[in-house]
Amino acid sequence: MSDAFSFTLLKTDAGARRGEIVTPHGRVQTPAFMPVGTQGTVKGLTPDIVRATGAEIVLGNTYHLMLRPGAERIAALGGLHAFMHWPLPILTDSGGFQVMSLSALRRLEEHGVTFRSHLDGAMVELTPERAIEIQALLGADISMQLDECLRLPANREEIARAMQLSLRWAERSKRAFESKAREGYALFGIVQGGDDIALRAESARELTGMDFQGYAIGGLAVGEPQEVMLKIVEETAPRLPDARPRYLMGVGTPHDLLEAVRRGIDMFDCVLPTRNGRHGMAFTRYGAINLSNARHAADPRPLDEQSAHPAARTYSRAYLHHLTKANEMLGQVLLSTVNLAYYQALMAGMREAIAAGRFDAFRAETMAGWETGDIPAL
Repeated sequence: MSDAFSFTLLKTDAGARRGEIVTPHGRVQTPAFMPVGTQGTVKGLTPDIVRATGAEIVLGNTYHLMLRPGAERIAALGGLHAFMHWPLPILTDSGGFQVMSLSALRRLEEHGVTFRSHLDGAMVELTPERAIEIQALLGADISMQLDECLRLPANREEIARAMQLSLRWAERSKRAFESKAREGYALFGIVQGGDDIALRAESARELTGMDFQGYAIGGLAVGEPQEVMLKIVEETAPRLPDARPRYLMGVGTPHDLLEAVRRGIDMFDCVLPTRNGRHGMAFTRYGAINLSNARHAADPRPLDEQSAHPAARTYSRAYLHHLTKANEMLGQVLLSTVNLAYYQALMAGMREAIAAGRFDAFRAETMAGWETGDIPAL
């Protein structure tokens, strides 16, 4: 094993934080964006391509890898890092999101969740202990507790019930994690509580008392307006320990990232850059560009001649429009790559701005570029 898990807060600029996470598989500069590799791959992209965008950590998913090819098989083949040829850090989601997204296929009890597999109909059980066991078999540098994620809006009684269950599962997850004796690896607790600030405060207080290596804010970007999400982040992040990383799960747009970093968040993941790329949408410093639109059909310009990533500088908008309209795989690969590179460049810009004490200026300049660039946001 190389270095054990640690987090160092290097600089703050008002609420924004610049830090460094150390894991057994390398270092991650924060604020950080994690590309989503749910099934052991960032969809359509090789690990070398993902690394070339600037990514230092990716996310895998306990539920999906449990079903196929199976955690025990991945462990026998050397663990997830070797299996997917990704030598850098990996964080694994525990399957809590699937408790919500696959609600029609599961039964929720105090003990855990029983799913009917969406692949073959087989019944599979996921408990806090089994979720930790799977993540240990995968070899995740950062594991997540099993939690219950609710879609919003929801009534307060239901939100409170799910939050309390998640706290009990947090205690069980921590005991299971400590029993695995994976010295140097990390387990994060997940703050729940929906859109209720008092419940979020209770969850944060109880979780910090359990002393996790990091803390996530879960159950957001699941149906609530952006202003509600940001209000919850603004109220919750300061309740988490300064000396531990803060992870906002499943978020989000470039604007979300800027606003959440401003409120003290260190880590993010989201399918948006790759999913939108597969559907003809590019993220650039000019804003979002929909390559499906006919006005790009004869445009010889690249997406961004100043981008540090060659894919954004090389291919014309006309060619990318053609690939999108023809549903060619190459277009999906190129736009997914361009989008991840833009997200990583945005995070790097935020890190530099925080270090220089000019985060608010960087935020304003970035958003002004989206509004006034020669390609309007779509």
